[in-house]
Amino acid sequence: MKVTNLKSSNGNAIPQQFEIEADNGDLVFQSYQTVIACKSGGKVTLDADMWDYSRTTGKYRNLFLHEDKAATERKIKKGEYTLANLN
Repeated sequence: MKVTNLKSSNGNAIPQQFEIEADNGDLVFQSYQTVIACKSGGKVTLDADMWDYSRTTGKYRNLFLHEDKAATERKIKKGEYTLANLN
């Protein structure tokens, strides 16, 4: 397992915003102590209660998913992303 801080657009480590890579290749985005999103086997699961918790969480979720909030909402609505309890 490997834990790294997310990086800002200018390459600086972002405190309390983590990408966790499991040995099997799954990726997890954790903000502070809360899991926000997981990428596993080409599928994305978002925490049902926390995926859009705050503006800051959203900013870094967007960075992790490489998309804006509107794209994330469309994918949730279309069933491409799953909502679940990740915490």
